[in-house]
Formats: sequence, structure tokens, C-alpha cells
Amino acid sequence: MRTLSGVGSTPRAGVGTARWYRPDADLTLPDRPDPDAIDADAELERFEAARDDVREALREARDRTAERVGEEEAAVFEAHEGFLDDPTIVEDVEAAVRDGTPAEHAVADRFDEAVAQFEGMEGRMAERADDLRDVRDRLLRALLDAEGDRGAGGVDLGALPDGTVLLAERLTPSDTAALDPDAVAGIATVEGGRTSHAAIIARSLAIPAVVGVGEALESVADGETVLVDGEAGEVVVDPDESRRAGAGETGPDAIRERVETADGRPVEVAANVGGEAELGPAAERGADGVGLFRTEFLFVDRESPPTEEAQYEAITAALSAFPDDRVVVRTLDVGGDKPVPYLDLPVEENPFLGRRGIRLSLDEHADLFETQLRALLRAAATEAGDGLAVMFPLVSRVEEVERAVAAVESLADELADEGVDHAIPELGAMVETPAAAFLADALAERLDFLSVGTNDLSQYVMAADRGNDAVAEYHDPLHPAVLRALDRTAATVEERDAWLGICGEMAGDPALTELLVGLGFDELSMSAVTVPAVKTRVREVDAEDARSLASDAVACETRGEVLDVLGLDDREP
Repeated sequence: MRTLSGVGSTPRAGVGTARWYRPDADLTLPDRPDPDAIDADAELERFEAARDDVREALREARDRTAERVGEEEAAVFEAHEGFLDDPTIVEDVEAAVRDGTPAEHAVADRFDEAVAQFEGMEGRMAERADDLRDVRDRLLRALLDAEGDRGAGGVDLGALPDGTVLLAERLTPSDTAALDPDAVAGIATVEGGRTSHAAIIARSLAIPAVVGVGEALESVADGETVLVDGEAGEVVVDPDESRRAGAGETGPDAIRERVETADGRPVEVAANVGGEAELGPAAERGADGVGLFRTEFLFVDRESPPTEEAQYEAITAALSAFPDDRVVVRTLDVGGDKPVPYLDLPVEENPFLGRRGIRLSLDEHADLFETQLRALLRAAATEAGDGLAVMFPLVSRVEEVERAVAAVESLADELADEGVDHAIPELGAMVETPAAAFLADALAERLDFLSVGTNDLSQYVMAADRGNDAVAEYHDPLHPAVLRALDRTAATVEERDAWLGICGEMAGDPALTELLVGLGFDELSMSAVTVPAVKTRVREVDAEDARSLASDAVACETRGEVLDVLGLDDREP
């Protein structure tokens, strides 16, 4: 038995048979011909045809991923389409072709240059090189007439034998999205980081994964028995019986009951859900309900808005999946990075600071908001409807909450006049803006709960677009300014008759559970795959010690000091 160390990406363990995936085998370029022998017009036509094929394939991959994994994870393929149409890349490829370079060589040269630039950067920027590789390889396969975008290197990623542990130098988002989580026991890669898009998709598929193992992984041969421990960040070759027996300890059945801290404070550990297909896996992994039910999946990939009945059915399906738990439904949150074509939203200079979330619901698209609220009020009157809670996104003014609550009450009167069964559920708001954090006391006076979205809160506190890798190091929930926003919110809510949740990516990191408990969060909501690990961690936390830890962390002035207080090695934001 030998153990290789890497970065744990999915906090689960699995054991199976190693199989190497080497996609470069299909992408050997032919020798470069004499430039004078190149028909530039014909090569440009080949390039355009390849781009059209890849664009169609990316849209298909996006739809498949949205259905199997979730809308948020599927958005990566929209970013890939942006690389495909990047004017600087396209213009450089076209210029090279006109100078006598075959299309496949021009594509490889230009994308390799961009990959090298990204790899020379730090943190998430380096990890985005895999996104460029994904687009490059799709283009090259189209130009070389290779076998589609699957089956590269003689491995059909969608039809691997049960119990496969897939080994690779690296995996692209397309590679990972193609995997069958029922067949793949684990993933281990030579390169890669925890925040790469491939790693995020693997987590969403609940596939045990360890990335960044290094060249030592090359010593593992096809056919060897391998255990991938995504919690410990280890790859164990030829594991003994004790290690094999422990492989299931972080599985979906780990902790089904509710948990409390070591000194008896209850903490709900819920799941973020982006579609009906995610409800079953969330329940199987022991989630205490749904802390964030994203309704955007009902509105995308269609030519008109969903009906009231369609929304009612989706909401009641979520309630039925968790009949004894709370289901927190976020009202429509579009705009910014979530456009919906048929809504004809205006193009804005900075959409993240523009018309999105509750701002759109209260004004331009009040009709959609009212339809959704009617569906929610009806669902609240069903057998499992007592567990329904509704929260409004991107709140920044008290007046927005007052108008939203007034709309709920008005529609309740309307349904009563129609003789339709209905009930008013718990109402809350998302704390995603500094304004909401500063107004948390006033918001909590008017609502039943608040839920912090740390992804957007970090973005707005730090003035760093979370989709812009050039400022990835600023998009950091452990920055003292973000921690103080969390602390201020928690302290003011604690003084009111309201509960407090958190549904950002931060909630799903077991290393931060003690901090969040100490800050005073009543509910932690996360990707379903991390629920068992966080529940385990909650049981180990002493709430009083956690409060002291949180106080020390909030008092810090630098990120490095925060990491020291939390006892964490330096980690990427």
C-alpha cells in the first residue's frame, strides 16, 4: 500500500480499478506544409465550420449539464462559447491562416499561447487554462475529424465500467460533465485545483476527487486497485482492508438525522438545489431540507415564461421531497450573469450593479413576480407546505422588502377572493449586498429570516466581479471585511425574532464550519455532496469555543491573520 497526496476536491471516498485517460492521443497534428501550398480561403472556411460545430456542441453540453448537474455548473459552457468567439483569438487565428498556416496549427498555436499565459498566473486564473484547453481540443477534433468530443484516447467517458477510478493529467469541464457518477468510483489528476470548473462539476456529481497529485500519480498503472479519499486529499494504491472499509464512511447515508454541536446547539445543514433532478440526491445525502431552491431553471431554455401551474408543481415537488423539513425558495433571480432571452433585458455597462434580482421583480417584470408568488402561496397550503419559506434576492433597500411583502399580502387577498387554498409562508431576504448587511436589523424586523449569499456578498464588499479571474484573489469570503459584514449581520439578527442562514459556497467547506457556527448561523446550506462532511464537523464543534474563534477571526486585519486564527494553511480565495 502506498499513499499519494493531493488536494481533496470532493469530500467523499471511493475505491475501484484505475484507468488512465489520455485524450492527447487523438490530437496529433500533421506536419506543417509549405505556406505557399495553403489555400487560405479554404482553411478559413474549415475554421468557421469547426467553430459552428463546436458552438453547437457547447450548447448541447450546457443543456446536458444543466439537466444532470445544475444551471450554475452548466454556465461554464457559456463561458467556453465566449472563448470560442473571443475576437482577439479569432482574429489572430485568421491572420495566421492568411499567412499560410493550416487551420489546426493556427488554432493550436493561438490557444497554446493563451493557455501558457493563464498558467503563468496564480490561483483561479491558472485553473481557467483548462477551460481554454477544452475549447481548443474541441476545435482541433472538429478540424482533424477525430471521433467527436467523447471517446478521446480510446476511452468513452460516458460508458466507463462500474468501479472505475479515472486517472488523468487533467480533466476539462466537458470531460467531467460526461462522467456517470454511478460508474466512476473516483477521480485523481496530476494537475488541477479545487476551484477549477472540472472540480466543481465533480463535486456536484458527488464523485470522490483528488486533484493536483503531481507526477507521482504517473506511477499508478492501469488495472491497479486505487482508493480516492477526497476528504483527506489522498490517493491510496492497493489499499488494505481497513482503508477499503472506510471508503464508504463519507457516503450519502452517513448522517440522516439532524445534528447539534457537542454542547447541544442545533444547526440545520441543508442543500442548495438548482433543479428537480437534484432533490433526490440531496435527500439521500441527509440534507435537512433545502436552504436555497433556485427557480431560474424553470425560466431558462424556453421561449416563454413558465405558467403558474408549472411553478406550483415544481415547488410542491420540492416540498414532497422534504416533507418534514424547510424548503427555502428564492424568487426569480435573473439579470447580471443570468440573462433570459425572451425577457428582452437591456444590455448594461455593468450588469452586476444593474437591474437584477428583486429590482426586476418589483418593476419591469412585476407580472412574472406575481405569477410566481401565486404559485408559492398555493404551495404553502399543501400538506407539506408548512415547511415552505420564500426569500427575495439582491435586497438593498427596506422599501424593496416592504413592497415585496405588500405584494404577497395583496395576492393572498386575491386568492381568497377567488376561493383558492393558500397560505403565507415564512418570508425572508438574501443578504448579498453591503447595504443589506448594514440594514440587517431593519430587514429582520420585517421578515422571518435572512440568508447570506457569500458569493455575491464577497463580490460587492470587495468590489471584485466574481466572474473576472483577474481579480479572483479579491473575491474572498475570508477577507476581514467580508467576515465583519457576516458578523454584523449575525449580531443584529440575533437580537430579533428571526433566524439566519448562509447559502454561499463558504457554507460547504468543513474547515469553516466552526467559524460559521461561532458567528451565529442557524442554518448552513451547500452543495448536497458536502452535507455529510459538514454534519460530521458540526457534531465536533463546541459552540462556546466557536464563538471565541469567530471573535478572534473578526478582529483580524489581514487574510493571513484570519488563516492563522483558523489554523488553516494558506489557501486560494
